[in-house]
Amino acid sequence: MNNKMISFIEKMPKAELHLHIEGSLEPELKFRLAERNNLKLPYKNEEEMRAAYKFDDLPSFLAVYYEGMSVLITEEDFYDLTMAYLKKAKSQNVLYSEIFFDPQAHTSRGISFGTVIRGIRQAQIDGEKELGIKTQLIMCFLRDMSSDSAMETLMQALPYKELIIGVGLDSNELENPPVKFKSVFERAVKEGFKITMHCDVDQKNSIDHIRQCLDDIHVDRIDHGVNSLDDESLYKEIVKRGLGLTVCPISNNYVVADYKAKEIRIKLEKGMRVTVNSDDPAYFPGYMNENLIVVQKIESLSEEQMIELQRNAFNISWLNEDEKEKYLKLLNLYNS
Repeated sequence: MNNKMISFIEKMPKAELHLHIEGSLEPELKFRLAERNNLKLPYKNEEEMRAAYKFDDLPSFLAVYYEGMSVLITEEDFYDLTMAYLKKAKSQNVLYSEIFFDPQAHTSRGISFGTVIRGIRQAQIDGEKELGIKTQLIMCFLRDMSSDSAMETLMQALPYKELIIGVGLDSNELENPPVKFKSVFERAVKEGFKITMHCDVDQKNSIDHIRQCLDDIHVDRIDHGVNSLDDESLYKEIVKRGLGLTVCPISNNYVVADYKAKEIRIKLEKGMRVTVNSDDPAYFPGYMNENLIVVQKIESLSEEQMIELQRNAFNISWLNEDEKEKYLKLLNLYNS
């Protein structure tokens, strides 16, 4: 890859649609929050903590991921976490981001739902005012917890529903199919939420789970969804419905030893509305630019293909049409 292409990617206006805010908790901030909250971490320093980030599958990542959340206790903690991500995203010319948060991972520790969302929300307000980056929140249910717990969480969210654009499903997919949560998502739709779901890469029953998302849950979007290419009728139906896919190359490489860059290129060529995102960038080192650069490098994507990835992102976002048009004009101007 030449410097011209790197510069093109770095300066390109971007939208990120698959970012777990808890997954942006960098070791330096984790130590700072631990000290503020009088907690002792099982690591001597940031370097030792980073050295422990050796994941070879989804469960091994999740074990470290949930352990790291223990430092998030107060509204100030969630504010600092979110602002740190927004500053990093802004530095990479991300203009818009849809941010996942996992309330059950906090309420199960005795942290109130209100504490979590108020801290994040204040950072969203300040981030838009001070940095010019617009964001919306997507609340995820933990699929390795019960559907009753998910429904309880949905009820807790209703007083804050104007702050949340959609709901999703994440965490360990094994033996936790989308249909397990069908009634929860039906209620979420009635409450006016947009719907997305994780269909992780190369997992057991990946194809069945993607099909459940389409036929049983009727999602508005699919997170990951790389394995949709394994079934011709499936990816054709995704194209027909115009559903977006939020793919995360660097995290793919950590959990399945493959960036799935080839699959991203193929999806572009088939007219699928594929996007590139950073997922959990503190644990899978690499924010938006790094993810885009690695895909371009592996598949030698053209400038127009890189633009198309961002055009897809703005188009499948949950912005209103006027807002989409504003960002797409900026992208087209950049490409002119």
